[in-house]
Amino acid sequence: MGVVLRDDDAAFRKMGGHDLIDSYLVYRARDTLCSVSSADTEDYRHLLSAMNPKELGANEVAMLVTNLKALAGAVACIDNVLHDELLSAISNMSLWNYKPDVMDALLEFIESLATSSGKYVDYCLKMLTCQFFPPLSLPLPKILARKDGVLSRVHSSLKYIADLVPLSPVRLVPIVLNGKPQYCFNTISTLSLVIYVENMFKLESGVLGEVVRIPMFAGVVHLLVELDVNIGWEDIQNETSERIFEMEIEDGDESRDDDGELPRKLSQKILGGNSFAEKLDSLMVLTFEHLESCQVADRLIKIFDTLLKLFKKTILTAYKPKFAQFVIFYACSLDPKNCGVTFALMLEHTFFFSTDGPVLRTKAIAYLASYLSRAKFLSVFVVAGTLERLVDWCVKYVKMQDNVINPKAHRIFYSGCQAILYVLCFRMRSMMDDPQLKPWLFHLPLESILNNKLSPLKVCLPSIVLEFLGQAKAARLFMTSEKFIFDDYLESELSREFGGTERLDMFFPFDPCLLEKSDSYIRPNFIFWSMVQPTYDDEDSSDEDVGEAFASDDDGGMDYGIMQSLEEQHFDFAEVGSALNKMSITPKDSLHSRFGGAINQPMRMPSRIRPSTSPESL
Repeated sequence: MGVVLRDDDAAFRKMGGHDLIDSYLVYRARDTLCSVSSADTEDYRHLLSAMNPKELGANEVAMLVTNLKALAGAVACIDNVLHDELLSAISNMSLWNYKPDVMDALLEFIESLATSSGKYVDYCLKMLTCQFFPPLSLPLPKILARKDGVLSRVHSSLKYIADLVPLSPVRLVPIVLNGKPQYCFNTISTLSLVIYVENMFKLESGVLGEVVRIPMFAGVVHLLVELDVNIGWEDIQNETSERIFEMEIEDGDESRDDDGELPRKLSQKILGGNSFAEKLDSLMVLTFEHLESCQVADRLIKIFDTLLKLFKKTILTAYKPKFAQFVIFYACSLDPKNCGVTFALMLEHTFFFSTDGPVLRTKAIAYLASYLSRAKFLSVFVVAGTLERLVDWCVKYVKMQDNVINPKAHRIFYSGCQAILYVLCFRMRSMMDDPQLKPWLFHLPLESILNNKLSPLKVCLPSIVLEFLGQAKAARLFMTSEKFIFDDYLESELSREFGGTERLDMFFPFDPCLLEKSDSYIRPNFIFWSMVQPTYDDEDSSDEDVGEAFASDDDGGMDYGIMQSLEEQHFDFAEVGSALNKMSITPKDSLHSRFGGAINQPMRMPSRIRPSTSPESL
């Protein structure tokens, strides 16, 4: 028997003799496939050559299309052992390299093969999902021009197979997740990763969504975290430790734009050229847009439930996350009353009741404090309600303890106290300005948790403590007979080395986002420190001492340095002082003068906030 298709057959078929030749071609295809078992492989070899032509002229394309269609009708005769070369040749065909007629013929063959026998389902699904990645050799203009045509056909074929093979969506999940390029992330193009994630989101939101929704979204989140941890804190710290703090201290407002965020040139200075950061930025924007589409389709609540579980399992437990956590921050901003409150309650519950150990609980409270402080979309009453429950927990904790200061033994308590102080640094003024919350704030039993045998003010970060006490004094909290009960504390020498290796340095994960494109989505819903009006900025305040003590607006930044902690956890007290001075948001002279040094220079909480750089301290 001859090859599956001769040149004259192709010409005849091209002229329209479809009905006359189709059955004949299928018959010849079957005969050619069966001939392999009898060692008569001449026609089969011709077929293999036709499936991989050296050139793609009109005749070659016509033969390729007709051979594929003929093979689609003869799939019952295909044997994965006898015809492995044929299957290999077909699997190496990329839809991106062909015009619609070849694409449609190839997909027809894949669909027929997948539905002919269960043993070929995985093979066909792999052939389809391989199309999620355009060939590396294909130029960008062609990729963009062909993308919609290729991917719409692929998803149509996946649906067709799912309709006829109901278990195929379940089998599709590991194929897609394991189909991620195995080569290094820094060599794959950003566009390839974007197209891959686009397809994952298309599966999640499509007709197969009920089966693949959670694993597809989980795959995206895992990919974001994987890129995030590959950035490395040294990529940020190399700049922040040598230039950023210096600029923050010396340049003041010049290091920020009018909205308080890092200007683009500074963001580029820190992460520009970092391939992992660029890829993460693009994928996060894609994720933000997908969340927006979920909101429009009125299914954000359903997807948020999945995202919340993924956050607890993947991001909350991740080592040194830097930006991936902003995905859930953005989801919360799209629906503050539902998603926004739910996220806060989950973090609160984790801090109060988790049995997974102190590390997870301190991470949860760090997320909660940062979220309550930074989320512009959260009502101040939601923040107040959370603070009240945190304070109540701390009050009960103090009553149950007989021990003295011990940062290690009471780590969870101290992290809770620091979270309360941090949130109040951002939110105290708004609470004082509200006629309902002002009396509530004065009756909040803060003194009982701050002024006791555990002395949290000596363990919490000095930057946070000083800012909180400055605002509290201006707001006339903790006043007794016109005396601020913590005056002695403010005027005494504060040991920055207190606690040694157990010193409470904490990571606040929602510090400003340094990813340029992602920041444009986060910024409208984000509170920068420059937007906060502390209580001591009130021109009508009668407390001149506070005005003096916190008058300068040019010292360091709360954003860069408030969460600074030491990279090395093994050090002596002398090293602590030296390292802290280098990493501090406030110059040494300013700290010295604030605590009674010879230089009479006022000190205040920095006016600009920069990202945390030390989650490993958790």
